[in-house]
Amino acid sequence: MKRKQILTLAAACALAYAAATVPATKKAAPKPPPIPAEYKVKFETTKGDILIQVHHDWSPLGADHFYELVTKGYYDNNAFFRAIKGFIVQFGMNGDPKVTAHWNAAPIKHDPPNKQPNKAGTVTFAQTSDPDSRTTHVFINVSDNAEALDSKNFTPFGEVISGMDVVNNLYMGYGDSVSEGGSGPDQEALAQNGNAYLQKSFPLLDYIKKATVIDPPPPVVHRPASTAKRSTSTTTKR
Repeated sequence: MKRKQILTLAAACALAYAAATVPATKKAAPKPPPIPAEYKVKFETTKGDILIQVHHDWSPLGADHFYELVTKGYYDNNAFFRAIKGFIVQFGMNGDPKVTAHWNAAPIKHDPPNKQPNKAGTVTFAQTSDPDSRTTHVFINVSDNAEALDSKNFTPFGEVISGMDVVNNLYMGYGDSVSEGGSGPDQEALAQNGNAYLQKSFPLLDYIKKATVIDPPPPVVHRPASTAKRSTSTTTKR
């Protein structure tokens, strides 16, 4: 064999060895699909359906956060635990205290100043006096609260486009929480005990039975075939 051929063969072997010893590059996780600029959410409640139109440009961080919460089922079986005539109805504390605590530990930053006033029918994240304190609590304005709330940076992210009559028919007899001078649920007790506390002490409250993004519907996530087979096998054994 000629010297040139021997060198060429040696180089080819070296390249093959190098390729075999380089670890395989991990495939990047697929990016989640973008959240729509506008979307509709249907609340199936104990008094009827409420349809909410969400506008990303009103409150970008709030709109995205609400989408995540709804699509993950957070608001299913949530009570309208703070319902005050002529003011607001509020929800956003999960029936399972562990779930509430998990999301409370991950507040979102504040959005820019209001683009929309807190008029009747608008939907807004609640917050404390601390900066960047929005978590899961949301309220629907029952009346025009722009004068009271806009200056405090409560930023609407959506509006009720159908079912405002349902909102006004939700049970409001308990009023504000006991800590605020009303006879409604104490939020600390609700955070610790979940829906069991409400069902025992405040049986007349209304609930969101199910919250669903309906337009456009979220993309269906398909699991790998191997995972699906294992899941089916486990279910059969049960």
